[in-house]
This record gives sequence, C-alpha cells and structure tokens, in this order.
Amino acid sequence: MFIGQFRVPGDEVRLAYLFLEEDDRVMGMHPTSGEAVVLIQPDGRVPSFAVIGPRGTRGRSLWRWGHDETEIPVEWLVDLDPTPPETDAAANHHSAWWSYMRHEGAEVDLPSGDEPEDFLGGTAVLPNGHAWGLDDDSWLFLCQFADRGEDAEDPFFLNFGYGSGFVFISSDHREGRFLADCS
Repeated sequence: MFIGQFRVPGDEVRLAYLFLEEDDRVMGMHPTSGEAVVLIQPDGRVPSFAVIGPRGTRGRSLWRWGHDETEIPVEWLVDLDPTPPETDAAANHHSAWWSYMRHEGAEVDLPSGDEPEDFLGGTAVLPNGHAWGLDDDSWLFLCQFADRGEDAEDPFFLNFGYGSGFVFISSDHREGRFLADCS
C-alpha cells in the first residue's frame, strides 16, 4: 500500500516513497522483513528484501473508515511548516531522556508534556528508545508520524499498534528503511 512521499535532504530534489504491507496487523515492525519498503528516487538503491511488481502494478493507497465502517480511499497533502523551536527542543529532550534511560547518555530530567509525534527532520523520538533492526549508526532519521484511524474523523488509517512509524535513510541518501514502534 502506498503511504506517501517525503523529501530527502540535499540540494537535488529527491523523494523517499513509503510502501507498507497491510494484512489486518501492525504494519512495518521490522525494517528488513519486506513488509515495509522505502524507495528513493532518482538514483536510489532498491533494498535487497523489496518485492516489486512489474511496471504498471497498482495497489491500494491510503484509506480511512467511513461512518458505516466502509473503507474510503483518500489522498492526504501535508503542508509542512518549519518545526517551531519549542517542538524541536521537546523532541530533542525526549530523545536525550531515552538515551539516558538506556545508559547511553548524560543524565536528563524526565520531560514534561507529550512527546512530539509528527515531524520531518531533527531527532527521532522512539517510544521504546531504540530503532530495532537498525543497529548501526549509519542510518539517518528522516521523519516520524503517529498511527491513526480508529475514529471516523481521522484523515487516514495506519496501524502501528498505538505507536509511531519512522523513516530512515542511508548515509549516502540512496536507500531507505521504515520501522514501526508501538508504545
């Protein structure tokens, strides 16, 4: 299922396209299982675990629940504004706290307020404090967004087990990974 496209940092306009398998369970829990694929174009590398159909293959796209519980296809445009300094600071504080909790950083006081959920760039706020399956430091955080969809007023449906989805890119910006982390 096509989820969306995200701008890859750099002078050249390049996009990371996110596709997730959907089969009535949590989406994208492991970044190399093939249930989540991030393709970067132009000049990207196709991940070795990706299964791509023939040219012209069409699949589902985003959808939301209708009031009568039917599935309604949707398109969703996000108009990005720069992250306000207070949101960026909150994300960095939450991320530093998680590092401290893993004994990987300096002591940090417990953050107040909710963790930021939807943003592009900056520092990932991983609910469980670790990017499972991306064990080396070569992967760069691109964006994160919370799951949605139980309420008929939600703009689309994504199931991350009441958690968030995270897009990462390789240090050369040519390959991507996605993982969900339920809280």
